[in-house]
Amino acid sequence: MTPAYLSGNLAPVPDEIDGHDLPVTGVLPPELTGRYFRNGPNPRPGEDPGHWFAGHGMLHGVRLRDGRAEWYRNRWVKTKKFTEDAPLVTSTGIDLTAGSANTSVIRHADRILALVETSFPHEVSRDLDTIGPVDFGGKLTTGMTAHPKQDPITGELHFFGYGFFPPYLTYHRLSKAGELVESKEIEVPGSTMVHDFAITEHFLVWLDLPLTFQLDRGGMPYAFDDAYGARIGLTPRAGGTTTWFDVDPCYVFHVGNAYEDAQGRVVLSGARYAPEVFKAVWGRIGGATDPASKAAVLGGAVLHRWTLDPASGAAKEEALDDRSVEFPTFNDDRMGLSSRYLYTVGDGAIVKYDDQTGSALTLDVGGSAGEAVFVPAEGGTSEDDGWLMSIATSGESSRLLVHDAHDLKEVASVRLPRRVPAGFHGKWLED
Repeated sequence: MTPAYLSGNLAPVPDEIDGHDLPVTGVLPPELTGRYFRNGPNPRPGEDPGHWFAGHGMLHGVRLRDGRAEWYRNRWVKTKKFTEDAPLVTSTGIDLTAGSANTSVIRHADRILALVETSFPHEVSRDLDTIGPVDFGGKLTTGMTAHPKQDPITGELHFFGYGFFPPYLTYHRLSKAGELVESKEIEVPGSTMVHDFAITEHFLVWLDLPLTFQLDRGGMPYAFDDAYGARIGLTPRAGGTTTWFDVDPCYVFHVGNAYEDAQGRVVLSGARYAPEVFKAVWGRIGGATDPASKAAVLGGAVLHRWTLDPASGAAKEEALDDRSVEFPTFNDDRMGLSSRYLYTVGDGAIVKYDDQTGSALTLDVGGSAGEAVFVPAEGGTSEDDGWLMSIATSGESSRLLVHDAHDLKEVASVRLPRRVPAGFHGKWLED
């Protein structure tokens, strides 16, 4: 039988196409002038990568200008793995140019980078052509997380890489101009899959969770390890020792925001998988034949909050909701600072959480709802002045959706010329 990661909403598309003058329902805000890019795994026809996470990266892009959707195009990220079938692990070590670049896309210092956590970033053009791997002048010696964090005040980009062998976790910092200016090891007991992290005004926030490297597994060599334990770490950004807080065992692919409250405690939110739920999810995305909707594959995480007190060493944690959600996003202008709103997706819906009132607003978008990317409105006066951009797929039809982030009402919908498989992360790149 066809595995879940090659069927249904996850089924790859077979080729690269272009479409022009796309049909628009509603009115696209004229100030949305730029490109929406979305990344995700997409094996070539006939390929079975053995895991949802392992397919070649494919970028889907939509160009908006003057209230029009000028074009759609999709392109594979042509890494050495794609062009030469080069392996990541070789007889001489890890080839950091041979990743899949299939997880996210960002822009920093006028470079657009397609990211996957196991290898170097790959630069692409504004038209989605692959330029090549980036190692920041030879200074980068690890992979680059698909979830770097840009400080809205300094413009610096904070990120990390993790490895199969020591050093297991390495922190990096890029200047606003894109120069790698700092790298240092963060000591952890072993090799774990560290997918995401957070920053606050004064701290780097680490998730050392029990998805551990197990070489004998082959394929995707990670499994949930009940004996490893679970910790969240705080490293002072100014330098100093990491403080670790034991938390209940779990796994977290994606965090929301983190900030320091009036008492100096670090407050972190994220989509938390309980151990048994995660083990079931990890089995599905590793090759089971369940119906392959995005909700079915990544279902089961709930919004959770951890409050960590560096002064006392105490950690408090609490579930904020019981519905299944993933891909939390927020207004990146509040990165590392207190924020009120968080946007998630789950079960074909966008869910907006209000941290001040504790309420949740839900909008069913139909079909598979992709990550909702917040785009601030020019001259906005409140945190949720702006739009949410996402791709929703139903059957063989996909749409780029634009919603008002305040009330989730649909502002515009762009019909795309092909089905876009459920994938991972997107970015709005303003001109």
